[in-house]
Amino acid sequence: MIHSMTAFARADRHLEGASLVWEIRSVNHRYLEVSPRLPDALRALENPVREQLRKRLARGKVDVTLRYQTDDSDPCLELNETLVKQLSDAARRVGDLVLHAGQVNPLEVLRYPGVLNHIEVDADTLNATALELLNEALDALLDTRAREGAQLANMILERLDGIEVQTARVRQALPAIRDALRERLRQRVQDVVDSPDPDRLEQELVMAAQKMDVDEELDRLATHVTEVRRVVEKGGQIGRRLDFLMQELNREANTLASKSVDAETTAAAVELKVLIEQMREQIQNIE
Repeated sequence: MIHSMTAFARADRHLEGASLVWEIRSVNHRYLEVSPRLPDALRALENPVREQLRKRLARGKVDVTLRYQTDDSDPCLELNETLVKQLSDAARRVGDLVLHAGQVNPLEVLRYPGVLNHIEVDADTLNATALELLNEALDALLDTRAREGAQLANMILERLDGIEVQTARVRQALPAIRDALRERLRQRVQDVVDSPDPDRLEQELVMAAQKMDVDEELDRLATHVTEVRRVVEKGGQIGRRLDFLMQELNREANTLASKSVDAETTAAAVELKVLIEQMREQIQNIE
């Protein structure tokens, strides 16, 4: 399985009175570059976050953002019932002692210090929950990377099929190309001199045959195609290896183009270079 470096993932979790949201964006990069953005309350997580991402990602420029927000609209409050009962009993006793005492206002009781306590999330619990949620976001990111990687693999295999079609096209045309080249050379020599020099004709033919000898280039193209298929099927962290193989394929395509003496071979060489460039562009995004 291969992985794309471009992906996005989000994971969120609601706690009592607060919420956590992770967002991870990654794009292609030569190495792994992690840029965490954390709220001040969770700044201590920066090193654990970096370590967690390094364990699961190999390449890519990764922006990872954590949002921590308390829910002020629905505060998590804890009522001190024991204190409320004590206040109620005290108010009742006061009422027995004071003439025309009014009823106790519950809102006034709530304002008494210690009656209501804001429940805050324990720091250790918050940190542990944040790292656990980060793993969920990374799971989603890797799933997206894998899906994108599968599409890239299919694209590469399709282009490899195209390269094999073009190399087979050249191999099939070579005998006719050589015969046509021999006839053209023979005609040229006959046009230059009345009595063609057999030795000179043979030298011209040998030189032309050497120029048109592209069997090695076609063989190396086939070898590189086989290796690319093997690497893609193996999967893993293969981006750099594939990039090197694209350079080798392009070198053979350029040599084939430089040796071309007919339109058929030239057209095939151009198509090869197009297919290789299409693969090379996409391979830049493979981990």
